Amino acid sequence: MPRITKLLYNKNVILMKEYAAIKPTVYVETSVISYLTSLPSRDILVLSRQEATQQLWNEYFDDFDFIISDIVATEIAQGDKKEVQLRLQAIAGFKILDKSSAADNLTQLLIDTGAVPQNSRSDAQHISIATVFGLDYLISWNFKHIVNETKRQHIDRVCRTAGYTPTNLCTPSNLIEEITMKEKPEPPTDPVLEEIYRMKAEFNAQFNSIEELNAYLKEVNAREKARGRKYIPAPPPPPDFEKNVEKMYKELAIKREQENKMSDE
Repeated sequence: MPRITKLLYNKNVILMKEYAAIKPTVYVETSVISYLTSLPSRDILVLSRQEATQQLWNEYFDDFDFIISDIVATEIAQGDKKEVQLRLQAIAGFKILDKSSAADNLTQLLIDTGAVPQNSRSDAQHISIATVFGLDYLISWNFKHIVNETKRQHIDRVCRTAGYTPTNLCTPSNLIEEITMKEKPEPPTDPVLEEIYRMKAEFNAQFNSIEELNAYLKEVNAREKARGRKYIPAPPPPPDFEKNVEKMYKELAIKREQENKMSDE
């Protein structure tokens, strides 16, 4: 093989290997961890979701770059202590996204526009964080506010208006199949999901506003950093983020509760 041709061949091989090494980024929402670590259920629906989640972990774990945030770590720390330990062990070693004022602004926008209910601020946080960081997927079993086809259309519109490319919201099954989410708005619930909803409701009830939740997460963030936990830095917001946000508030005739600074402290 001629030297130049050999060099070009070797360069292409290297580039192909580098491209192949790029894994899709996946934000793992709280409910997925709960299904992953819970005991096998006799309920057929619960068991099917448990098996799908375990299949993702057992067969496809190395195909994706799984990522979490402080809100995930905080939510899975709620409830039975033994269950908490199992959930925390499941996320040990995961990359964790840093706090972002841009995500806080997008969270407030999702709440104000009705894309996510006022009493589910943490769910809005999950969506905003994954979107602001530009992750490819957000996996969840939360059919109420996240992997809900009707809600997702609203969520995607708000994110696009704010200048972001919406993250693909899907279940572990959808991620494995790599198909578009087509779940009904309100699929049957089950005991595991009910417990997750209860934990989320209890957690969100502690806060009267996004500002209170953000203040709480800021404390969690500072504490974890003091303990030596490493975070992925937040990316800068889109150039026209504030302009697009103001436009949406004006078009929808919604009063903005608070002007948040775009720079992180």
